[in-house]
Amino acid sequence: LLSPLLQKWAVFTLSAGSSLGCLSCLLGVAVSIGLTLGSQGQALLSPCTVADVTLAPASRDCPFDPTRVYVSPQWAVDPR
Repeated sequence: LLSPLLQKWAVFTLSAGSSLGCLSCLLGVAVSIGLTLGSQGQALLSPCTVADVTLAPASRDCPFDPTRVYVSPQWAVDPR
């Protein structure tokens, strides 16, 4: 279908694009980890409106709940 030279360039281009996408994701994760460690994790719970921060993840007012496991119903496995 395509010439071997064109296939090589197509694979190289896709590989380079994937590598750049991966590097940008790694940079974003590194920045997020740095910000979280820099604020000692308080930035994660800052939107919570509960006075006691230890109860914040269990509150309905807190958008970030580190104890909750989010599972999409279409991928859930029946434990029976």
